[in-house]
Amino acid sequence: MSLIPTLAETVSRARTDLRMGLPVMIGGHLAAAVETLSPARMAAMQALGRPVLAITERRAETLKARAYDAGLARVKVPGDADLRWLRAIADPSGDLMTPMKGPLFTDRGGETAPHLAALALAKAAQLLPAVLVVPAPLQPGLTSVEPGPLMAQLASEAALNPVACARLPLGAAERSRLHIFRPDDGGEEHYAVEIGDPPRDQPVLARLHSACFTGDVLGSLKCDCGPQLHSALNLMGSQGQGVLLYLNQEGRGIGLANKMRAYALQNQGFDTVEANHRLGFEDDERDFRIGAELLRRLGFDRVRLLTNNPRKVAMLQGHGIEVKERVPLIVARNRHNTDYLDVKAEKSGHLL
Repeated sequence: MSLIPTLAETVSRARTDLRMGLPVMIGGHLAAAVETLSPARMAAMQALGRPVLAITERRAETLKARAYDAGLARVKVPGDADLRWLRAIADPSGDLMTPMKGPLFTDRGGETAPHLAALALAKAAQLLPAVLVVPAPLQPGLTSVEPGPLMAQLASEAALNPVACARLPLGAAERSRLHIFRPDDGGEEHYAVEIGDPPRDQPVLARLHSACFTGDVLGSLKCDCGPQLHSALNLMGSQGQGVLLYLNQEGRGIGLANKMRAYALQNQGFDTVEANHRLGFEDDERDFRIGAELLRRLGFDRVRLLTNNPRKVAMLQGHGIEVKERVPLIVARNRHNTDYLDVKAEKSGHLL
């Protein structure tokens, strides 16, 4: 067994480095997340050459910056730009106060693989997808990875390994067990609540529930997540069996900090999808393959799926889990979440 880090371990290191403000080497380029970059490290990168600010095409649309490459705009960084300038481009919170941020000039042609890989890594780190990138010789001590293998690793499906399982009596069902699964790529752990003893040769009542700290824990009225979670558990409890998968993909996969940024934009008048786009994310950044893998690890290949989201049905069926029935999960609206639910129906295709 070699002591040299594997590709998955190297990418996990790179993800952590970005979160800590440390640049990483990607295909002959030095890349650092704007959100965590320090002035001193920015100056050190500028001393190596002419940096560009890589942002997603979604963010570029908001800024009226030309995205010559699919999914990417490489904004030329002015010589007198400081970290405040970079963060104003990266973070849309001040867009309405200072709408004119340009003119912004973007690169056209040339190599783009390192920039695209750096943006994908920033998203995987749940940081704002805005990365300062500069060509540079190999920097000793920094994590280094080539863009092709990096993108392939980020797109691959992590193996989920069982870590622990114990009986956990719940208010919805006293005969319940909690299973913990850990991915082999260094990502977040995911959980499965198994209620009763559902037979493995029958379709199980199942729910794929994405983590929502604000709704599930704090009882936020801005979404329907908490009521859906408890309604699903109560239904499984009343039927005596079921499995609820709790997937740690907060904020449709963008993380709690970015979700709060999206909430701040919603307070400015943007809807859920518009807010995600202004931040530089897609409508939904979750990976529902995790749900299919967890079901397989638990021994299920057929489900009665509690969901209003046809995408979940299609994903499970596309990954070998037969959906025998879609069971609607409709909960009460309130004045704080009705617009959110309307957008889920109109823009995300939820059956509400």
